[in-house]
Amino acid sequence: MGFETARRLASLGMHVIIAGNETEEGAVAVRRINEECSEGKAEFVFVDLTSLKSVRHFVQVFRDRSLPLHVLINNAGTMLVPERRTEDGFEFHFCLNYLSHFLLTNLLLDLLKESGRQGCCSRIINMASATHYAGEINLEDLHKRTVYSSHGAYSQSKLALVLFTYYLQEQLTTGGFSVTVNAVDPGMVDTALYNNLWTLAQMLKKPVASVLFRTPAEGASISVYAAVASEMEGVGGCYLYNGQKTQSSDQSYDSELQVKLWKKSCQLVGLQEA
Repeated sequence: MGFETARRLASLGMHVIIAGNETEEGAVAVRRINEECSEGKAEFVFVDLTSLKSVRHFVQVFRDRSLPLHVLINNAGTMLVPERRTEDGFEFHFCLNYLSHFLLTNLLLDLLKESGRQGCCSRIINMASATHYAGEINLEDLHKRTVYSSHGAYSQSKLALVLFTYYLQEQLTTGGFSVTVNAVDPGMVDTALYNNLWTLAQMLKKPVASVLFRTPAEGASISVYAAVASEMEGVGGCYLYNGQKTQSSDQSYDSELQVKLWKKSCQLVGLQEA
């Protein structure tokens, strides 16, 4: 879905930086996009979102280019991974789906603020999931060390991303900055995200996917809408499903939990609280 998002944005004349950890796939994607698109262009820059060191290095590489930043799409994700830890000791889903995006966004936030202006806001899009409705945040055990469930870990990471979206938008609005943040739920999309399903589930998914699942291009259309649609200008703090503003989980609107998660996240990634 990331490829389809990048291809669509480049076709609209944008300079797209594809950040990822698969260098060969990234090179192929960039070549295809640049062959197809005459208006915009794409390039690939390596980042490993399971490593906070790599995230910081990516940000420095980007900053050294002295480029503006008008749109940031936090698209990367993983699902239903067996219990494992990152090099920083974080639960895998929590780091890849949320914490690395939290750090990346905060380290690039000043560039987004500088690039946005009234009537042409910079935009941040966080890729959410309906699984966040089943998510629970335990601030004392964010890394699921007590009892591990891959579904519980995934849904927690997605709930964290929605909580982050709402709190960040509140901070930006209070500060008067021309930056918006929205959470986008693309629905069920037939991507490699489902590769960690157990074998029988994989077999059952195949005939169902062609009927019920969206194609990557269809899924990408929702994030592209949030990134460029004129009707989304200046609109932030929303949960978008099918391009429509939708009510997210009750827990995601818990302002006290938003603040606590923000503070805890700052501690985990070594950021000074705003």
